[in-house]
Amino acid sequence: MFKLIMSRKRICKKMLEKILRISIDDLVYIEDEKSMKASYDSKGVRLDVYVKDDKHTVYNIEMQVRKPENEGLYKRTRYYQSMIDGDLLKAGVDYDELNPTYIIFICPFEPFHEGRHMYTFRNYCTEDKDIELQDGTVKLFLNTKGTMDDVEPDVKAFLEYVDGVMSPDEFVQEIDEAIRNVKTQESERVRYMTYTLKLKEERKIGHEAGFREGMEKGTQKGKLEDALEMLKDGVAVEKIAKYTGLSPDMITALKQAPGFVRE
Repeated sequence: MFKLIMSRKRICKKMLEKILRISIDDLVYIEDEKSMKASYDSKGVRLDVYVKDDKHTVYNIEMQVRKPENEGLYKRTRYYQSMIDGDLLKAGVDYDELNPTYIIFICPFEPFHEGRHMYTFRNYCTEDKDIELQDGTVKLFLNTKGTMDDVEPDVKAFLEYVDGVMSPDEFVQEIDEAIRNVKTQESERVRYMTYTLKLKEERKIGHEAGFREGMEKGTQKGKLEDALEMLKDGVAVEKIAKYTGLSPDMITALKQAPGFVRE
C-alpha cells in the first residue's frame, strides 16, 4: 500500500518537501520498484520508491516493517547507498557526476531509542564536526514512536498516521483518501478478476461437457452404423449386441426400421 500511495507524484513530492523542508518543482520516477544487483553472486535489493527531482537529487524511500537484528537496519542503508551509486554512475562517467542522494527509512519502531521523530546522518570529520565530507549522501530515519517536538506538525501527524492514529491534518486526510481510493479500485479489480476467472471456468466446464457429449454421440453413432452393417451381412442379433454393446431391442428396431435392406 505504501508503494502504491507513493506512486502518486503529488503525495510523494509533498511528503519529501515536508520532511526535508525544501521545495521541489517536479519528480521523475526513475523506475517502479527498482531492482538492483551488482553481480551474479551478490545480494539484490528492491527499492520501494526511487525518484529524482528537477535538481537531479535522487531519493530512495523505504517503509521498514520491522527492525532487523543487531546492526542490520543501519548497514542496510550502507548497502542501499552502494547499489544506488553503482546504478547512477555509468561506466566511464566521472565521480563528480554522482547525484546527491537521500535514503529515507520510515520506521514504526524506535531505531535509536532517543525519542526523536527524525534522525539525520551525514558524514562528518571525527576531529572537527564542522567539517562535512561533501559526498552528497544523507541517510534519514523517521520514527513513528518519537516523543520530542522535533519535526513540523504535519510530519508528526503523518508519522502518527503510519502508526494508526488518524488526525484532521490536511496532508494526512489526502493520504487517507488516496488509500481508500486505492482499496476501492483494488477491490473492484479483484472482483473483476474473480468474475472473469469464474466465466473462464464455466466456459471450460461447458466446453469439456460439450466435448464429452459429442464424443458420446459419435461413439453411439459408430455403434449403430456397425450394427446396421452386421445386420445387412446376416449376423445374428445376439452376436451384434455382444460386439457393439447395444441392446438386442435396439438392434431389432434397426432391423425393422423402414428402408432397411439386407444385402
